[in-house]
Amino acid sequence: MPELPEVETIAAALSRAVVGEKIVKVEVFSPAMRTPLTPLLYAHLEGRQITSVRRRARYLIIGLDDERCILMHFGMSGVIRLEGAEVPKRKHEHIFLYLSGGMILRFECPRRFSICEVHSDLATTGVPRELESRLGVEPLTPDFSGEYLYSVSRNRKNPVKNFIMDNAIVVGVGNIYATESLFAAGISPLRPAGELTRPEAEKLTTEIKTILKRAIAAGGSTIRDYRHVDGSEGKFAQTLLMYGHAGEPCPRCGSIIECVKLGGRSSCYCPECQK
Repeated sequence: MPELPEVETIAAALSRAVVGEKIVKVEVFSPAMRTPLTPLLYAHLEGRQITSVRRRARYLIIGLDDERCILMHFGMSGVIRLEGAEVPKRKHEHIFLYLSGGMILRFECPRRFSICEVHSDLATTGVPRELESRLGVEPLTPDFSGEYLYSVSRNRKNPVKNFIMDNAIVVGVGNIYATESLFAAGISPLRPAGELTRPEAEKLTTEIKTILKRAIAAGGSTIRDYRHVDGSEGKFAQTLLMYGHAGEPCPRCGSIIECVKLGGRSSCYCPECQK
């Protein structure tokens, strides 16, 4: 699933390429998705100008000149590409947004668990109001601090890894980056969140910020499906120390990396380095 660095990379690339363009045609090939795509055909998108492209949590938000937005979530396997009409349609491409400059925004999702919706009730942030009300702080802002993480984790008994992956607490920290951040901070993913000390909370927030910034600089992580809008792969996966390395020696101490299931997700960690 694309996490914060991947969606941030997509948003930055699209912002440079499509802001100012007008949507001239909408084509839906297969409407069955996590939410139906048919409403896009009747949303009167033709003629609307794209005014912004941004990320909130793991959502991509395309702002329009009529104070609406197109909200996208990539699910497990969603990919968005910006290509010309000469490129043949792929099997699992479900939506084409034809742009005035001649390019096409093409939305692909083999597992059909993505979202593409038009919203008009927006918060002052430009994010759909109902969605904004459910989201926590952005990890790369000053609001996400050691003191914040320490205060909201008091009396929480759930594992710290699940806690930092809770979008109501902090958004966009998925399995890959939670795993790497906990290893960098020396904290076991199994620890109850309420047991974090102030220094540990400070260390963990610092590592989350550092790793997310490094991942954005590398264009995100391509594990399976994720691609940039030009079809290229993210490079950060080549530097992962813990995620996907179960049964291998820990790069820090040489102990064998263990893997457990937390919240239905595989969680790799070093039992010696992470306490």
